[in-house]
Amino acid sequence: MPSCCEICCEILIAILLPPLGVCLKHGCCTVEFCICLLLTILGYVPGIIYALYAIVFVDRDEYFDEYRRPLYAPGP
Repeated sequence: MPSCCEICCEILIAILLPPLGVCLKHGCCTVEFCICLLLTILGYVPGIIYALYAIVFVDRDEYFDEYRRPLYAPGP
């Protein structure tokens, strides 16, 4: 669980540079990063809104359990 300081720093980075905040949280070349980059190019405010959503609400760890593993992940 991230601390309050980490969350505040991620939110501040997401407001200043939305794709960078999403990249630090989820990594580069992810769906979240590509959507945030596209929205930031189309308009700065939609990029900020999506970056805040991706940082605060989206939890990537829940998608990588055994039953909901993506199709591209290598199997056991």
